[in-house]
Amino acid sequence: MTDEDIKDLRAVAHPVRLRILSLLTGSAMSAAEVARELDLTHANASYHLRLLHESGSIVEAGEERIRGGVAKRYRYPHENRGKSPKHTITKSRIPELRALAREIERRLPQRKRTGRNHFSDIEAWVPPEVHERARALLMEASALLHDNNQPPRTPGTVHVSASSWIFEMTRKARP
Repeated sequence: MTDEDIKDLRAVAHPVRLRILSLLTGSAMSAAEVARELDLTHANASYHLRLLHESGSIVEAGEERIRGGVAKRYRYPHENRGKSPKHTITKSRIPELRALAREIERRLPQRKRTGRNHFSDIEAWVPPEVHERARALLMEASALLHDNNQPPRTPGTVHVSASSWIFEMTRKARP
């Protein structure tokens, strides 16, 4: 893994930037819109957007004229997630996972207690075809949520949180 790869992974290893990625899945937004939605200063939102853009995590999605100026709009191209060789599983991914854990901790108190929640954690030994089917179902669920994500507070929508990661583990020798 190159220094550039590590820099790119660290770009998303921040709770605010993870929130921005989620936000930009639903719609393209400017720094001002991101700042308002996440209760950030415009300068702070611009800084995080710049880091995400430089890492290739988000893309420009046009411009809009605002009070005589031009504001860039950005979006998260979720349809490309996991297709890049940059997303390798290494120790350099640990900061991103820690940021994700903090983000889940931030979201958890907002959990609506409706009984329509699901949590699962498992370390298991299953046949390869079961692993592949579970992986495909999780990818389908993730794509369904990403593809249907709407701008914040769109009428007729519910605010949800979903995180998943399935991976095959290496076999360690018995002690």
